[in-house]
Amino acid sequence: MRFARVLLVLSLLTSIAVAAAPQAQQPAARVDTAFTRWTDTTPGCAVGVGVGGTPVVRRAFGMADLEHGARNSPDTIFEAGSVSKQFTAAAVLLLAADGRISLDDPVQKYVPELADYGAPLTIRHMLTHTSGLRDWGSLAGIAGWPRGNRVHTHAHVVDILSRQRALNFTPGTRWSYSNSGYNLSAVIVSRVTGQSFADFSRERIFTPLGLTHTSWRDDYTRIVPGRAVAYANGPGGYRLDMPFENVHGNGGLLTTVGDLLKWNEHFDAPPNDTFRDVARQMQTRARLGDERELEYAFGLYVRRYKGVPEVSHSGSTAGYRAFLTRFPEQHLSIAVLCNAGDANATALAHAVSDLFLGDALRPNSPAATALPETRGPTFGLQRDAAFQPAAADLAQYAGTYTSDEVETVVTVAVEKGGLVLTRRPGTTIPLRPHSRDRFEAGGLGLLTFHRTADQVTEFGVTQDRVWDLRFRRAR
Repeated sequence: MRFARVLLVLSLLTSIAVAAAPQAQQPAARVDTAFTRWTDTTPGCAVGVGVGGTPVVRRAFGMADLEHGARNSPDTIFEAGSVSKQFTAAAVLLLAADGRISLDDPVQKYVPELADYGAPLTIRHMLTHTSGLRDWGSLAGIAGWPRGNRVHTHAHVVDILSRQRALNFTPGTRWSYSNSGYNLSAVIVSRVTGQSFADFSRERIFTPLGLTHTSWRDDYTRIVPGRAVAYANGPGGYRLDMPFENVHGNGGLLTTVGDLLKWNEHFDAPPNDTFRDVARQMQTRARLGDERELEYAFGLYVRRYKGVPEVSHSGSTAGYRAFLTRFPEQHLSIAVLCNAGDANATALAHAVSDLFLGDALRPNSPAATALPETRGPTFGLQRDAAFQPAAADLAQYAGTYTSDEVETVVTVAVEKGGLVLTRRPGTTIPLRPHSRDRFEAGGLGLLTFHRTADQVTEFGVTQDRVWDLRFRRAR
């Protein structure tokens, strides 16, 4: 009987000990369930979780290099895509704290290659995506050289943007995500300091914060020990999908989940007053000229996830995927980095965050509604099924069109009863009728033809990040 009582007491003590275990340990044990897809025959991901400033999860899944059989590890280096933008914003804000620039300086003060657009265009506009600058990568794609098909540099970025004679909208009046502002921000830091952006970042951010595995991909040919190879998945399986460009600042940060947790922690425990001021400013939501508040701050989205305040950003470059999030009220940080183009890093990070947030979540909380300024000029345009022009009617659109802004000549012709657009060196894009004088051009965007009287004189190309880029009719 006494033995039975001893067993009962031991059992109760064990139950109490389990119940009293740190709350972080229980969800940490279940993190693996979100990553079961990634195995020794696939690329994969690394995940890091920090609670109260202490890393409680650092795990990795899948392979870093399928050709050589190297596995991902918690210290594997991935590319962070647009998660990188917050580091660029921090670099610019540090330079402003030094008194060497002002966020309200005109961009042309440091990049005189840009045109005068008739309205002030400031550094602040660029960092908050309210500049109206067309996205340089989209422009390169319209010209026939999308990112990933040619080695682009910051010189290319400046050259492409210097040819633009118009913006998507007047700066400060709307919001449209554009990599251009962040590439030009990196250029400005370099021109003002006389240092490469990589060197400035290392001296002012990476080293002071102890980010020992973090650097910029400023030279894509550089050997980076411990870097995961990126892959895209397709009908034939996984294939290499690496970023072959030296453009950075918009993306291009090489880092680990451990370093990203350290970075996130500096928002809660900044090492000095300067970092504290920069961290505060980075998390201050931007406002439009009419004082409407956006959910974007400086390289960060400040919003709610299932009712819980969240500060985050996602990233995607070539076959890399990334998401870094922080829940300030819970002092919780989660970093997910993947080398598979079909990985949803955002969903993976949120699956992990659900484990740790628990009762704090309010799944039925209404989602934030995007402001109208986040939508492009084609939003709300409806296809008109009655617009089905005959071949004779299509002839009015045929001709050769040119754009100095993207240094490109295209030909529109009638073939087999429909319109097609051809572009050097051998691209043919069918044009599908949309509505009067408008045609959908596959991945090129929506084409709107313009007239003088009854003569078609030009057309404009509109995509998410390029609005109404004009091609004039040459003949």
